[in-house]
Amino acid sequence: MTQPESAPTQQEPADELPLLVTARLPDGARFPVRGLRGSEASPRPAPAVLTLPAMGTPARYYRAFARQLHAEGLTALTVDMRGQGESTPRVTDADALDHGYGTIVEQDLAAVVDAIRAELGAEPPLYLLGHSMGGQLGLVYAALGKGPSVDGVALVASGSVWFRAYGPLRGPLLLVGELFAAATSTLLGRWPGARLGFGGNQPKGVMRDWARQVRTGRYSSPGSPHDYEAALRTLTLPVLAVSVEGDTFAPVAALDHLLGKVPAARVTRLRYSVREAGARLDHFVWTRAGEALAKRVAAWAVAGGC
Repeated sequence: MTQPESAPTQQEPADELPLLVTARLPDGARFPVRGLRGSEASPRPAPAVLTLPAMGTPARYYRAFARQLHAEGLTALTVDMRGQGESTPRVTDADALDHGYGTIVEQDLAAVVDAIRAELGAEPPLYLLGHSMGGQLGLVYAALGKGPSVDGVALVASGSVWFRAYGPLRGPLLLVGELFAAATSTLLGRWPGARLGFGGNQPKGVMRDWARQVRTGRYSSPGSPHDYEAALRTLTLPVLAVSVEGDTFAPVAALDHLLGKVPAARVTRLRYSVREAGARLDHFVWTRAGEALAKRVAAWAVAGGC
């Protein structure tokens, strides 16, 4: 099937980012937030950027890029999505564990942002930088306004996974893939992505919500009282939208469809090219060739999303 997201298996750097704070939820879920603080010598507090990973991708994969953001003067933070990496409980911890987009955008991100605000104080601007699915859900979180506020959202190699945004050849394959993912997750009670090579191990709720967005083009989560699409239409925050050359998993048309959901947002668009990066690029490799991109993100954040 067409695979818009599949975490790479290459060797990760051995050095870990320092633990900044751990967000805890009443249901026992824990989210360690790691990062590097910006310089305190500046008269103005350094903006903070929290990277939200792609589906099934551990936060540690973004350590090199976080260090590049920090080198540009930012407070650079990383966190795992629920069930992934260092976050607990993991998808494989219990057969009963299940959650979907609603839990992530209405509970988890609210707790993480609240913990970061408590640790850093209210003064530093805080931006979400979402890769692939992390960008989609970060945008929904910012639009809902049901948790502590953020000052803007950067989307990198991200876009809607609506099948029609992938053209007449790849679109139908993606539609078949979502049917397979939804059916398999329902049958097995979870998505065995580590075995199948797509998306990492996921609870059935996440895969059902992902599959529904592939099919309908709309963001929603069963049981949530909130209309995600209506919330997105009201978003007025700055949005930095970065398409990446060589990225076939999040093509420009997919980014266009996602940005079409936030007509009131203050959007700045960038194209991260092989020439600018000085290296080959794709949906994941940009994180390992992100020095030039980190400069662009830092300039945008320091300017207040302008």
